[in-house]
Amino acid sequence: MIIAIDGPAGSGKSTVAKLVAKQLKYRYIDTGAMYRSVAWAAQKKGLDLADETAMAEIAENLHIEFVPSEDGQLVLVDGENATTYLKNETVGKGAATVAAQKSVRETLVARQRQIGEAGNVVMDGRDIGTVVFPKSDKKFFFVADAEERGRRRYEELKAKNPSLDLNIIIKEIRQRDYEDCNRKISPLVKADDALEVDTTRLNIEEVTDHVLKNINNL
Repeated sequence: MIIAIDGPAGSGKSTVAKLVAKQLKYRYIDTGAMYRSVAWAAQKKGLDLADETAMAEIAENLHIEFVPSEDGQLVLVDGENATTYLKNETVGKGAATVAAQKSVRETLVARQRQIGEAGNVVMDGRDIGTVVFPKSDKKFFFVADAEERGRRRYEELKAKNPSLDLNIIIKEIRQRDYEDCNRKISPLVKADDALEVDTTRLNIEEVTDHVLKNINNL
């Protein structure tokens, strides 16, 4: 099967996708990491992320590899373990810029389809069920209140940055939502046949169990 999980930042889709893939013994692909990899590579070279031609060239030539690990997954970019670097907030913001570029998306979507065509994959992102695999076997669309998603992000990052302001994080979450939902290329939107899962008041185990039960009822 191909299982698509879409949703906005902080909705829990990546964490749940990893757990679902582990339970099913499927391959997990974090498509967001692919866009972050492009942004990270560009930032290392000091390039302007708004330069679509330069970003398209990086996307075309960048070697991105997903390797299973005890913690879930490692992301190798041109052979370098970039897993930790890709979680940087600056890289995340850069990813939003390159993800809105048509040529970058076309290149990465083609790669995502190539990976998924073998089947037995759980893929999460923002356009998996609508663009990448519109005929996937199971589609889920995660949602959660912006305040709760901001709190989750705050809890995740505060140990590394005690000066973080929760209100600023929530504001950034809302801004990212706006950008994702209003971009011209592959906007974030729920597929008509996707099951919506509101994770606001559910823990990771409850969401994972809900998704697995739905998949097993296929």
